[in-house]
Amino acid sequence: MDFLDEFPTMDRQELRELKKAIDLGFRNFSRAYGDALETFFEPLLYFMVWLEKLLIITPWPIIILIMAGLAWLGARSWLAVAGTVASFFVIGYFGMWEDTMATLAIISVATLVCIVVGIPLGIWMARSDRVQTLITPVLDVMQTIPSFVYLIPVVMLLGIGKVPGLLAVCIYAVPPIVRLTNLGIRLVDKEVLEAADAFGANYRQKLFDVQVPLALPNIFAGVNQTIMMSLAMVVIASMIGVKGLGVPVLRAISNQYLALGLMNGLAIVALAIIFDRISQNFGKRLQKHREGGHDV
Repeated sequence: MDFLDEFPTMDRQELRELKKAIDLGFRNFSRAYGDALETFFEPLLYFMVWLEKLLIITPWPIIILIMAGLAWLGARSWLAVAGTVASFFVIGYFGMWEDTMATLAIISVATLVCIVVGIPLGIWMARSDRVQTLITPVLDVMQTIPSFVYLIPVVMLLGIGKVPGLLAVCIYAVPPIVRLTNLGIRLVDKEVLEAADAFGANYRQKLFDVQVPLALPNIFAGVNQTIMMSLAMVVIASMIGVKGLGVPVLRAISNQYLALGLMNGLAIVALAIIFDRISQNFGKRLQKHREGGHDV
C-alpha cells in the first residue's frame, strides 16, 4: 500500500484532458479525411459487393463444382472432395446458402487484400533488419490487441458497413502472412543463394526465381493462417454490418437460439476445415522443386 501511495500517477484532471485531446484530434481527423477515405475504399466496396452478388446468383451446382475442383487441386484427395461437396450440400439444405456465399465473399476479398499487402511487406522485412525491427512491434500489437478494439477507430472513420468490417478483418488477419513470408525468405539456404550468385543471377532473379519459390511452403502457411483468422473475425465483423454467417450467430447469442447458433457456427467450422486442407496441401505440393534441383 505504501508503494502505491508513493507511485507517481497522472492527476485525474490531466488524464481527462489527455483523453479529450485524443478524442478531439481523432474526431477532427475523421471529419477532415473521412470522405477521402471512403472514396479511396469505394473500388474495394464495389468489388466485394459484386463478388457477393455473383456468388449468390450463381447456381448452386456450379459453386459446389468449383469448390470441389479447388479441393482436388489443393488436397488431391477424393475424401477432401467428398467432404467439401457434402458440407455445401448440408449448408444449402439447412438454408444457410446466402449467408455462406456472403462469408465466402468477404473472406476471399480479405485474403486477397492481406496477400497483396502482406507478401511485399514480408519480403521487405526479409531484406532489411531495420525494417523488421520497426514492423515487428506493430505486428505484435495487431495480434495481441482485443479484436473489438479494431472496430472503434474503423467505425468512427468509415461508419457502419462492409468496408469497415473488411478493414477490421484485414488488420486482424494480416500479421501471419507478413511474419511467415519474412521467415520463409530468411530460411532459404545461404549455399543456394551463393550458387545463384555464381550463375550470375541479379537481385530480382534471386528473389523471384530462388527465394520466393523456396519460401512458398511458409508463405502458404501464412495464407492458411490468414484465412483461419479471417473466419474467426466473421462474427465480430457482423456487429458493424457485415453480412454472412456471423449475423445469425450474433442473433442466436442475443436471443438464446441454440440451434441457429450451432448450425451457423458449424458452417463456419466447415469452411475453416475446407480452406485449411486446401491451402495446406497446396503449399506442400509447391515444394516439389526442392526435390529436383533449382534452375537459376
